[in-house]
Amino acid sequence: MRPTIPPEPRTADDSIPKRPPLSAPGPSAGPGQAALLAATLTVVVLCAADAVARSYPFGPRTRNVNDLGNQYVPFHAHLWDLLHGRATGGLLVNWQSGFGASFLPDLGTYLTSPFALLVAVFPRGEIDLAVYVITVLKIACGGAAMAWLLLRLRPGRWWAAGLLGASYALCGWTVATASYNLMWLDGLIALPLLCLVGEWILNGRRPLLGVLVVTAVWIANFYTAYMATLAAALVFLLRLWLADLPRRRRLTAAGRAALTFALGMGLAAPLVTVVYFGSAHASEGRFTRFAPVGTEDLLARLLPTTYSFGSPALFVGTTALLLALALPFHRAAPRRVRAGWTLLVLAVTLSMQWGPTHLMWHAFAEPQGSSYRQTFVVCALLVVAAWHTLSYGPLDRRALGAGAGLLALIAVVASGSQLVRSFAWPVFLTAALGALLGLVLLGRERPVLRIAPAALAAVLLVGAQLGEATATDAVATRMRFGHMDDYAPWGDRQQNQADAVAQADGWPRYRTDPGREQTVGNDPLEVGGQGAQYYSSHTSAVLSSTLTALGGGWTSGGRSLQSLDNAVTDAIFSVGARVHSPPDPHQNWFPQDGSGETVTREDVPPLVTVRPSAATGAFGPSPYRNQELLLGARVYTLPRITVLNSAGKPADRSTDRRQGVRVGGKATITAQCRAGSEVYLWAPYFAGTARLAGPSAHGLTGRFRAGWRPLTKIAAMERPGTVPDSGRLTIELSANRLGVVPDRAVGCLDTERLHTVVRQLEATGATKVTVSGSGGTIRAELPAGSKGVAVVAAPRIAGWRCASGDAAAVPAKEYHGLIAVPLDGGSTSVTCAFHPPGLRLGTAVGGGALVALTGFGAFGVVRRRRSAGG
Repeated sequence: MRPTIPPEPRTADDSIPKRPPLSAPGPSAGPGQAALLAATLTVVVLCAADAVARSYPFGPRTRNVNDLGNQYVPFHAHLWDLLHGRATGGLLVNWQSGFGASFLPDLGTYLTSPFALLVAVFPRGEIDLAVYVITVLKIACGGAAMAWLLLRLRPGRWWAAGLLGASYALCGWTVATASYNLMWLDGLIALPLLCLVGEWILNGRRPLLGVLVVTAVWIANFYTAYMATLAAALVFLLRLWLADLPRRRRLTAAGRAALTFALGMGLAAPLVTVVYFGSAHASEGRFTRFAPVGTEDLLARLLPTTYSFGSPALFVGTTALLLALALPFHRAAPRRVRAGWTLLVLAVTLSMQWGPTHLMWHAFAEPQGSSYRQTFVVCALLVVAAWHTLSYGPLDRRALGAGAGLLALIAVVASGSQLVRSFAWPVFLTAALGALLGLVLLGRERPVLRIAPAALAAVLLVGAQLGEATATDAVATRMRFGHMDDYAPWGDRQQNQADAVAQADGWPRYRTDPGREQTVGNDPLEVGGQGAQYYSSHTSAVLSSTLTALGGGWTSGGRSLQSLDNAVTDAIFSVGARVHSPPDPHQNWFPQDGSGETVTREDVPPLVTVRPSAATGAFGPSPYRNQELLLGARVYTLPRITVLNSAGKPADRSTDRRQGVRVGGKATITAQCRAGSEVYLWAPYFAGTARLAGPSAHGLTGRFRAGWRPLTKIAAMERPGTVPDSGRLTIELSANRLGVVPDRAVGCLDTERLHTVVRQLEATGATKVTVSGSGGTIRAELPAGSKGVAVVAAPRIAGWRCASGDAAAVPAKEYHGLIAVPLDGGSTSVTCAFHPPGLRLGTAVGGGALVALTGFGAFGVVRRRRSAGG
């Protein structure tokens, strides 16, 4: 006896329309053809736009703006190294960045998309091309997934579904915001896929595949997957409301949906929990308060070629927008369909503009940077609404006129926005004319110039879409250069840095720092070495606070830490080799001297040293004294300084919380120190250049780059040179803008005393240090009779557990921000192992979800067999 297959539920969408729907091919061919068309149109537009903008790889302009160059390209380079066995560290600990950082949170945030694995097939020197190809493929797959979904929601012409799928893929959010935040593009794919899972649930199909799809999208990028899940839930509830189902079946479908998503997210928990706890232990950063944009700017972003960083990029193409606006007036569609989709679009759009719901879309955490990361949800709903308009048949005059009137009203209101520049109007008017003519032709039955109306309409609609999308993408690409920092793709500079690091590398005997004159915010990931530099959403608070106390500089509110070229900190963190590069010529900040990369080497203690006692005292306001506290000896002289302005008069005192004197334009600092000592200048709130007068100067120091606001960027301590024989030093300042110099800005280092301390630490430190292949375990052999505390030159981030000798491992102690292990005098080794916070909890949740999924699957098989046997 064969089991009875229940009929698929009817929805309000399935009611017989007053006018015949657009014909569609068979269900097996339509979605595939539509997906292929959407992907093809998307790739053509993206490549054409980059060619028009003369952007990489079709022109000389780099596309590595903002975090793409600073974070995402270097992280993909590190993934390449991991896949080819060339990385320092492994999946648990990344020893290249931040003197040792937890890597699983970064992996889950930036690199768990299946597309990221494609970097392995590209040469290491073509990492920028690899990231570009991954970006284009993700956007194309997002369009293909949307086209497939549209034909599953409603039957219709496959080419129209492909056109609207491309409209979604090429929406303003994609080209203006997400194209250089490529991990967000996984959300572009996730939203239509999760909506497709909702369709399977409504029809009682593919329960196991639905769970696996949810798992895959949450692993790929849980941040945008969260937004896509909220959106898919709203779409599912609307579809459930429109469905002609009994109350019990609706409740059953809702319960099945909740179970599917719970199991899917549960299977992804091992990664999601690690990312969550990584964020919990990260530096807070600096966030701006949310402020909704004005109506004019909001509507302006619906139009082509508009751009701004701080407003939602709602552009989906004039055709899709016109169709969505016409939906409420399209009498061929059922009233509930028209009302439901229209209200959903309006409600979600308004939710972006209200503080509480805005926070809800961002997982109740105010985003740092772009405030409207959920915009792709509105773009998707606009496209789905447009599809419902088109799939119910050609628009009559009433609907088309009403839609055109609303479009004209939007244009009139948006014209008051400064975001609509002069070149937007020709593009918009041409696209609007093409869309109107195309939609009018779809309603005709007689040929036009011996051409089928549908064919001519397709040409007009596709042409309008290609033109305005290409223009919008090209404008966004060009305008980003005027609003954001940009960085050169991999070239001779990075290759020379990488070669210098490789020749000097001695890990784990000592660290090799890729240099203070950085190319991007994650130089160690891109060119190798093991330095302080680290830029991530998971930069630990303990690392950020420790390096800041030692005189380090940072940007991005403390999440992008810079290298610190200082002899004392090099000794503390066992930096035995340091690469020195000329200023990056791509930035054009400072004159080029024609020099190349050089490497300096110093004798430094091993990664694990022994201190006589546990940490005492606490960091204070002086980074020089803080370095001495961590080193364990006095090595600096802090002279009184005199700061004179360009007129030779004493500089005025600062009137804000930045203690010191105000400096603007030209100024001088004078002080008295022992001849031959090394001069350091600490001026975190100064932006400009400094030069030590006399022949003992190291040259121009151009790394003082404090931000306009002191909480967003501070400058690192610098080494201008050595004290002349007279003992009197003069530092000439040239400020870019008004800044502050602290009262104890100058420190004079006694290098002989430092070398003595280093020799003592070498004599009592570890005789051998080994690090496991995964990077998660570090073991040190110590001299017999070692007492006090063993200090590992790595930040004491959450997750480290250590043991002395054969004792049981316990959570590591802290020595002024570093890992510490108490010694009893009888042990000759220490072992520290890293367990990412949240991994154990996530594994338990994932295991439970797997057991539950297996149980439900077995139950289903048994039930089907009994039904078949009955």
